[in-house]
Amino acid sequence: MLARKALDRLNVSEEERRKIRHVLVTCCTGFYAPGLDFDIIDHLGLPDSTERTMVGFMGCYAAINALKLARHVVRSEPDSMALVVNLELCSLHFHETQDLNEVISFLLFSDGCSASLIGSDPRGFELESFAAMRIENTSDMITWRVGDLGFDMFLSGKVPSQIAKAMKEKKSEITAGAPVDLWAIHPGGRAILDAVESGLELAPEQLLASRRVLSCFGNMSSATVMFVMQKLMDAATSGQRGCAISFGPGMTAETMRFNAV
Repeated sequence: MLARKALDRLNVSEEERRKIRHVLVTCCTGFYAPGLDFDIIDHLGLPDSTERTMVGFMGCYAAINALKLARHVVRSEPDSMALVVNLELCSLHFHETQDLNEVISFLLFSDGCSASLIGSDPRGFELESFAAMRIENTSDMITWRVGDLGFDMFLSGKVPSQIAKAMKEKKSEITAGAPVDLWAIHPGGRAILDAVESGLELAPEQLLASRRVLSCFGNMSSATVMFVMQKLMDAATSGQRGCAISFGPGMTAETMRFNAV
């Protein structure tokens, strides 16, 4: 249902349908086969020859990895388009527990879905470049494993401080020394946004889009940063430069620089 709503809101035209040759799906909260990729193709009436890629179990930064793959696809076939769908059903894993860490995770995460088209036409946001930044000695701070009652998530209380430290140390790499007008920060939680604001020395209003998405929808894992991108796109003006950052298992920051067309 969420995926159908996201696709319908995308309002894909007949011309765009003819150009879509690749469907990319991100999800870390559930799997089935034949999967969501087939259902998307059937829902939009795409050819059976449409290529499909599943980006699974990468957590909150999966959407940026999917955009990276979509950019590669379009650069190799400039007359084609790639459809990216990010679906997360975090509520599938809610269960009764006395574990405070699990309760906190359940309160933070929610369901959500986003859909986007990547093509060579000059509109929306131009995807300029991507970079992955693994934060040393933090691999055990965000984990997502199969348990008896669903997937069990662990989030260390040290995550925000490690993110703040990494953002401060990697600021020049993240921005490539260029000014940034638009910040699309994955709102993993209020403490995460506070850490990014502190580490990158941003003004409160620069994270307003991220905080609004968190307040209205919660953390929808991979779909969340796309909601932030949509808010920024609605208000962006041509020529503005942007940077998106998502955090997840590893612990890794996946970054993307983009430009408003």
